[in-house]
Amino acid sequence: MLTGFLILLTCQLLGEFIVVGLGLPVPGPVAGMLILLIGLMIYGEVPMALRLPAEGLIRYLALLFIPAGVGLMLHLQILRHEWLVVAASLIGSTAVTLVVTALVLKLMTRPTDTHAE
Repeated sequence: MLTGFLILLTCQLLGEFIVVGLGLPVPGPVAGMLILLIGLMIYGEVPMALRLPAEGLIRYLALLFIPAGVGLMLHLQILRHEWLVVAASLIGSTAVTLVVTALVLKLMTRPTDTHAE
């Protein structure tokens, strides 16, 4: 289990180094997740040493929403004044996400012509 946490933290640390070193406008943990994804794609499967801690973290994923809820309550006055901007950005970003996901799915499921003449 310790090995799995070490892998996760190493990927996050490498992501932070890359983001800070290259000055990328991306959070370090996101870059670390990409590093982890590439490593898992090369390896071909999720090793058991990584599977156990990852499943343990996912089990408590709902706890990560508590800080966001507290932030909403702390900044309720701002949200009351800016609700239209917040609502528009939420709806707009959801629409863009759906369109991009649909386009990627369409691209990825395009039938290939295997019987070239």
